[in-house]
Amino acid sequence: MHRAICRALAGLWLLIASALAVLVPAQAGAQTDNGPVLHVFWSHTCPVCIRQAPWIDGLEARYPGLRVVKMELSQDERYRPLFQEMASERGIRAEFVPTLMLGPRAWVGDTQAQRAEIEAAIEATLAGVAPEPAANGALRLPMLGEVDPASASLMGLTVLIAFVDGFNPCSLWVLTLLLGMVIASGSRRRVAVVGVSFLLTTALIYGAFIAGLFSIMAWAFALPWVRWAVALFALGFGLVSIKDYFWYGRGISFSIPEGQKPGIYTRLRRLRQADLGMPALVGATVAMAAGIALVELPCTAGFPVLWSGILAERGIATGAGFWGLLSVYVLIYLGVELIIFAVAVTAMSLGRMGERHGRALKLIGGAVMVALAGAMALRPEMMEDFAASTQLFAAAMGLAALVLLIDRLRAGGQRG
Repeated sequence: MHRAICRALAGLWLLIASALAVLVPAQAGAQTDNGPVLHVFWSHTCPVCIRQAPWIDGLEARYPGLRVVKMELSQDERYRPLFQEMASERGIRAEFVPTLMLGPRAWVGDTQAQRAEIEAAIEATLAGVAPEPAANGALRLPMLGEVDPASASLMGLTVLIAFVDGFNPCSLWVLTLLLGMVIASGSRRRVAVVGVSFLLTTALIYGAFIAGLFSIMAWAFALPWVRWAVALFALGFGLVSIKDYFWYGRGISFSIPEGQKPGIYTRLRRLRQADLGMPALVGATVAMAAGIALVELPCTAGFPVLWSGILAERGIATGAGFWGLLSVYVLIYLGVELIIFAVAVTAMSLGRMGERHGRALKLIGGAVMVALAGAMALRPEMMEDFAASTQLFAAAMGLAALVLLIDRLRAGGQRG
């Protein structure tokens, strides 16, 4: 008799425990009768989440009646279906963390403007005013369809940075020199083989470099001072590039060292040898491109460091989203070189990049980098607004163009 009662009680307890295990996560998304609930989806691997945590931990003390429910996603998969369900109800994608939800509202990321908006929504809810659902700010882009503004701003910023980075004087100097020497052979096929091999090798090495850099940044941005360190690095890199326009070759310079150039000339001349078969030509081009890419990394590191820092601060994790953005970055970066390559193959002639062109490109790139460094340090919310980012780029490039125009007019006046 006692044994039967014990078995019945044990069965009842297992039933209750199973029901609680199912209901607890589901009920985490519901509003309680005791007050509003702020749901926080975060991850141990997200530096933005870690930076945001002290502010979140202090909300319950500052707003009595508020309950904060934190759900970690990287180590507890049971919350991911709930994250997807609640995100879908609010018209956002369950892709990025931190994501905070209060009633029908949702916020992705962490900025001072968002914190103020969340606190205002908490105060309104505690006062009995139900927060209105946020307006659907999705954008419709050609071929991409509907894209939320956060994703659109990050994609737009990637395109802008990669485009300016594509006009890197070091890589363009090597490419024009390479194609110019191979064109002298008179073989369009030889030019095509060398150009494709060189560009593919450059893309793979540059992409691998950025991916490795981002993995370091994603970890380091958990430290509060790293954003300032990245901004300071970008500021220094940009100022040195601007210096190179006015005082080229003096002092510190992020360019291919003069001592390395004779070796580059020697390796490039080997590609003109007529006795090189196609397999040997491809192998020689790949080896040469890999060596040159490593030599010119100090010249090309500025924008990748800045871009990786922006992604890390926005909470982008290594996954499909990052690899998609990296692919766009590399394609845009190579776009300028692809155009030069297409002209070389079509016309079988190509001018060589001179010092004047390189100095002008350094001025433009340096101006953009200084502007981005200032925004990262002082106005990071500008990085989350594509219109503001575009205006920042336009202002920096416009100022550089004005300096180039004034310098040209002054040079023309002196010659007259």
